[in-house]
Order: sequence, then structure tokens, then C-alpha cells
Amino acid sequence: MATITVFEAGYCTHAACMALRGAGMKVCRFPARAYLIDTAGGRFLWDTGYASHFIDHTRSGLFSWYRRVTPVYFDEREAVARQLRERGIRTRDLTAVILSHFHGDHIAGLRDFEGTPTWLSGAGWADTRLLKGIRALRKGFVPGLIPPDFESSMTAIEGFPRIELPAELAPFTHGYAAPGADGELLIVELPGHAAGHLGAFVATASGWVLLASDAAWSPSSYRELVGPSRLAHIIMDEPAQYYATLRMLNRLHRGGRVSICLTHEGAL
Repeated sequence: MATITVFEAGYCTHAACMALRGAGMKVCRFPARAYLIDTAGGRFLWDTGYASHFIDHTRSGLFSWYRRVTPVYFDEREAVARQLRERGIRTRDLTAVILSHFHGDHIAGLRDFEGTPTWLSGAGWADTRLLKGIRALRKGFVPGLIPPDFESSMTAIEGFPRIELPAELAPFTHGYAAPGADGELLIVELPGHAAGHLGAFVATASGWVLLASDAAWSPSSYRELVGPSRLAHIIMDEPAQYYATLRMLNRLHRGGRVSICLTHEGAL
């Protein structure tokens, strides 16, 4: 069975109500998490969290607004690549880096893994790759975070075997089997939050875990079907799809057979 190791690589702050409607104006801390997934056949890094590259590329100019709207706190000692090295894991030990989507707090460490095979939503990347200026900023995408040779190392998950999911993962019915994971890592589409937004079901010794990425920012969202502030719709790819995905998470939660992990789950 697979194991999941959780890393925190910096955090941002925001008013609670932006993440959970009705939660008030108190300022909350939202950690940027990355996950190391060890399966019988491969080792995968799910997202990268923040990194010094994010600070460098949002220090001034247009993209400094990213940090003004969501203040970011990051210490170089928190870089995922450094945390992995401290555990004796080198970048070449990774089967792949898997990106849930292309917001800065998920891809900021990509340059630390340059040349490592990177898996992503091909459709999402096609919608994102040419964004520049204000259009990129509105989508939470910082072009400078992308390594120069990125496309030579990337693989679209749409090319992986599309399979029927186990019944206990309902209402999710189909996903993509990660090559080299021996069925212990199944990638699913969680549309709405961002272009090409992905999640992953991981088979662990204690049961299935869904890495739900940014499909919600608080467990209360999927447990009680309470969305974020309507202001958050501005940065969403498709608000209607976001709420459809949230309803699916609610049904999955009520089924009681899968644990749900959110990337930015804060103290709401």
C-alpha cells in the first residue's frame, strides 16, 4: 500500500470569509502543502508549494499584486526540494512531479525539479501556457515560475489509461491510472477551481485518501456544502463546475470510506 508524507512549504493569509462564506473577516493562515506519495512501483511528488522563485517573481511589477492580495510567508528552509534532501531523497529519485493545477502556490518549486518528469492536465496547460500580464495574474499564474525546458519533460495525464474506479470511490466513476504506481495512485479531474484542476485517490494501508487539492479550502465546505465568498469566483475557472465538484466531495464524505485532504486547509 502507498504512503503519503505531507510537507508544508510556506503559507499565505486571507480573510476567512474568502475561503468559507460567513466565516467572518478574521485573518487566517492557509498552508501550502505538497505530498510525497510512495507506492510499490514509484515515488511521486504532488505539487511543490511555495519556493524562493515565487518571492523572486512577485517582488515587483504587475505580479507583486499576487502577494498584496494574498500575503505570502516563506522561509527557504521550507522549500520542498530542501525538505526532501534532508530525508535523503534527491530529485532523480522521483518518478514524477504531478501538478494539480497551475496557480503559483502549487508550481513555485518547479525550477528546483528542473528535468524531472512532470505530469499535468494537458487541457489545463493548453488553456494556461500562453497567458501573460493581467490575464495571467487573474488566473493566479506566474509565467516566470515555469522552467525553460518545461515542455520537454511534461506528460499529459489524458494519455494515461482511463479506468473505471472502485465502487467505494463513488460518486467518482473514472480516472487515470498513474504509470508505475501499481493501481495505488489514481488521478481524477476536479474541475472548477482552475483550468485542468486535478485530484488523486491514493490507496493506503488505512484506506483510500483523496488529495483534493483546491476543490475546497475548508472541510466545512464539502461537509456542509458552504462555498467561499462570491468574491472568490473572480479567480475561479468555472464557478458552476466548482460547486458541482463540491457536491461530489460531499457525497464522497457522506459515504464514509475515503479521507479527504485539502491543500490549504486552515483553521476555519
